[in-house]
Amino acid sequence: MLPSTLFLSCLVGAVTAAFSDSSLEKHANVLKLSASFNPVKESYWTGYPHHRRTPFAVSPDGKSAYLAYLDASGTNVHIQQVDPSTFASVGTATTVTGGKEAAGLVAHNDGFALLTNEALPAGTANAPTDNMPVPVLYRYTSGKQTFKTFLGGPGVHESAGLHASPDVNGDLAYSEAAGIYGAYFVVTAYSGAAAGHFGDAIQYVGNDGKIQQIAGASSTWGCSHNTGIAFEAADSAPFASICSEDQGAIWLNTATQSMNGVKISNENVTNGGSGEPMGGMGGSYSGLARFQESDSYIFTWVSRGAKDLYPNEWLGGGSTRAINRTNNRNVAIAQMSDKKTLVGEQATSELVADGDSQVNWITQGTADCSNAHVATFDKSNALVTWEEIANPTCDFIAMGCKGAFTGSYFQLVNDGKKVGEPIKAMDVTVAGDMVTMKDGRICWPYIDMEWSLDGPIRNAASVSSVSFACMNLDGSGSTAPPASSAPAASSAAPSTSAAAAPATSKPAQEPTSAVEAEASAALPVASGPSSAVEAQPSTSVAP
Repeated sequence: MLPSTLFLSCLVGAVTAAFSDSSLEKHANVLKLSASFNPVKESYWTGYPHHRRTPFAVSPDGKSAYLAYLDASGTNVHIQQVDPSTFASVGTATTVTGGKEAAGLVAHNDGFALLTNEALPAGTANAPTDNMPVPVLYRYTSGKQTFKTFLGGPGVHESAGLHASPDVNGDLAYSEAAGIYGAYFVVTAYSGAAAGHFGDAIQYVGNDGKIQQIAGASSTWGCSHNTGIAFEAADSAPFASICSEDQGAIWLNTATQSMNGVKISNENVTNGGSGEPMGGMGGSYSGLARFQESDSYIFTWVSRGAKDLYPNEWLGGGSTRAINRTNNRNVAIAQMSDKKTLVGEQATSELVADGDSQVNWITQGTADCSNAHVATFDKSNALVTWEEIANPTCDFIAMGCKGAFTGSYFQLVNDGKKVGEPIKAMDVTVAGDMVTMKDGRICWPYIDMEWSLDGPIRNAASVSSVSFACMNLDGSGSTAPPASSAPAASSAAPSTSAAAAPATSKPAQEPTSAVEAEASAALPVASGPSSAVEAQPSTSVAP
């Protein structure tokens, strides 16, 4: 029998050993899809490529898993049951007809729940114009629809104005302890004082499919132009929530559901953009993770840093804005001791030169980092991942960058500190939810393709299979050979004209901030263009 001191020493060594190349296992093209899938989603304003999210979830008993994806046609969401051991398909996929976005997925022992958006049935009174979709929650049990609950549109918090969600860009979570679903998503108002503006909303739904308006938890209008949502279940409402807004900060807003509360970070922003800290369009998943068997959480984002804070004179009330410290974005983390409490100091609201002294940086280089995500192995160890462009071109204020993709990185973090150096992969990305499996691995879906960040991608090739990767804390990973019947996809070449500087014909009007609507209903309201996305930022060159 080992002496207890030796045993503890070995245990600590095992827990804190850095990742090695053998920690990462790859299962290329193992999940065959019943319909084709377009793996690239254009980002807001720049058109730069983002991964189109493939939500992934595993049941509490660990016996079943599900993956959701949007049909390549842009309509209909397919949900495929997956073997959590082999990642092969199980049975026939379920199709939610009319769905426009695979926006969130929860796996149950007897089925699944899906967050999507769809147009209301023809003839519905007080529906949004132009078939603009509204958010909706589906529950399927043993292959049959149990309920369908619209989370926007007529009949939902009508006194606050009617809302639609042309892009959900949010997430779905479920609390086994409380027996409720929570959905956090982007909204645009199409009636009332806020019509034409963008904000976000949090809705809770019981196991019976009925919306529950919970004081201090539900919200109808939260963060202005929320370009990043982080949402994670808790044992009771409110769930843990973080938003990135376009007025100057990232907020832990569990207690407020708005753009106040605990300030995690000062950020350089522009109206309608905040630097895509949580992935931007399609990226609002696996940004906030709860440690296993714990009430604590870890959050990751990308940031340009903040310096030379100055007053946000329009918003007032001591609010600040910041100048970006760098043109490229670096990866940062923050930890919470519970769903409402930040570990360490919050970001300052003083008018100081150093507005990011509290940030716990994972990277501090000149490469641009994006697509940051996090998941937890246990009570103290977490996996933080991101992508890099070694030599980026960053032409836009508070938006993304372009350049040659130089790898995905995977960093072990223990109690908020980096353990060793990250490992790098050129053939694995993160394109869906990172899930802690029953055996302790963290696994996620990706597409086996040549990933490009060189510029806007038009008409990316559709794919017919999904790959999975897993990270092992003990370094015992393995790699399965690619399936010969499913060759790797290759994205279409970047459009030369689209990758160039923005055309002067683009609208110069800045999108109207959602908080402006709350502050003064008399302010002029920007009319929404036909694309259902508000007018773009007028500034296009970073300071």
